[in-house]
Amino acid sequence: MIPTRVHGIIDYLVAIILILAPFILGFADGTAAQWVPILVGVLTIVSSLLTRYELGALRVIPMVGHLWIDVVAGVLLVLSPWLFGFADRIWWPHVLFGIMYIVIPTLTQRRSPVVA
Repeated sequence: MIPTRVHGIIDYLVAIILILAPFILGFADGTAAQWVPILVGVLTIVSSLLTRYELGALRVIPMVGHLWIDVVAGVLLVLSPWLFGFADRIWWPHVLFGIMYIVIPTLTQRRSPVVA
């Protein structure tokens, strides 16, 4: 199982990558293709800062709640190219990161050693 501290490190790294991906991969065109990963990245940073784990700042969201947020964000990422109609231009980064957002929480410890 992935320790919650490692999950936190992954959260922040992947969030930054998601925010930068549209610019690095050339789909920063002002459409949903760009904004979905940016918004998921920002949501990840905010939820991470609010999570009751080692890398949380305010520690108000229980770890289980954080993991569910990740899974829902993953499902949104996976489906977004078809939900928002940009699958004909770009889809693979959304699907790849979405799968990560679904798989990693299922492998992460449910409880953090942090008690807040």
